[in-house]
Amino acid sequence: MRVIEINQTLLTPSERAVPVPSGQQVLVRVAAAGVNRPDVMQRQRLYPPPPGASDIPGLEIAGTVVAVGDEVKHVRVGDAVCALVTGGGYAEYCLATAALCLPVPSGLSFVEAAALPETFFTVWSNVFDRARLAAHETLLVHGGGSGIGTTAIQLAKALGANVYVTAGSEQKCQLCRALGADAAINYHEQDFVDQVLALTAQRGVDVVLDMVGGAYLARNIKCLAEEGRLVQIAVQQGAKAELNLWAVMLKRLTLTGSTLRARDDGFKAAIARQLYQTVWPLLAAGTVKPIIHATFPLNQAALAHDMMESNQHFGKIILQVAL
Repeated sequence: MRVIEINQTLLTPSERAVPVPSGQQVLVRVAAAGVNRPDVMQRQRLYPPPPGASDIPGLEIAGTVVAVGDEVKHVRVGDAVCALVTGGGYAEYCLATAALCLPVPSGLSFVEAAALPETFFTVWSNVFDRARLAAHETLLVHGGGSGIGTTAIQLAKALGANVYVTAGSEQKCQLCRALGADAAINYHEQDFVDQVLALTAQRGVDVVLDMVGGAYLARNIKCLAEEGRLVQIAVQQGAKAELNLWAVMLKRLTLTGSTLRARDDGFKAAIARQLYQTVWPLLAAGTVKPIIHATFPLNQAALAHDMMESNQHFGKIILQVAL
């Protein structure tokens, strides 16, 4: 089968044997695979795959099940699925855990379905489970034009919250507002702390979803209302920052965060069940939809990474594996 390997820090096409599923695994003939920031970091040797995971990049796929392990009960050969995987997505065939496979939502293509697992699992787990965002509360999302951002905007609005975002251009701000964001702040031209406090009559927001880290920590805390929650899902500008504990104590804040890739299948399967019950009907109804910026053929994965690193995209970048 065709695959994309990481050699040094380069993505190169190669050939490997088709894997064989066992136990609770299924084998998916991949039609499309999502490109995500962790893939870029893995290529840069900053984010190695967890023990036991494939060294081939790619954390989300969509395609057709062609074989199943002997313990698989609810997924069948021929099913059209999308799946969260720990690696191996940049390939013609990929192993996935059956419990992490979800049916392709009604009306969506494989390319659209491949844009779902990584961002939807991440947003659901962090914004709704860990940060407990509720209807009528307010969420601030940094990087509103990213795959995570476009997903968080839509899910939070669909479930009754108010949403503010930051983005790096006026065009991205306009696109975020068109997706449903109540306000979009161009962080190159405006101070997001001042803007958030003005928008909330100095109260602040209930939840901040941050993937920046570094100096954003202190600024995020200033943005939070009493009993606010900051959830950290990446540290693109650094993992270390100075923290004023008085601000945390006086406003009774919760600071939390998580990574998803290394969590066990049982934890991820619980998220899959919640998504199927709550979010999949929204996708089928068109209330929520994946936002696709660009698609590339599998052998142009390096160009897809270049686009992601340029930060010019809005929404998801997808590799089209099978036509």
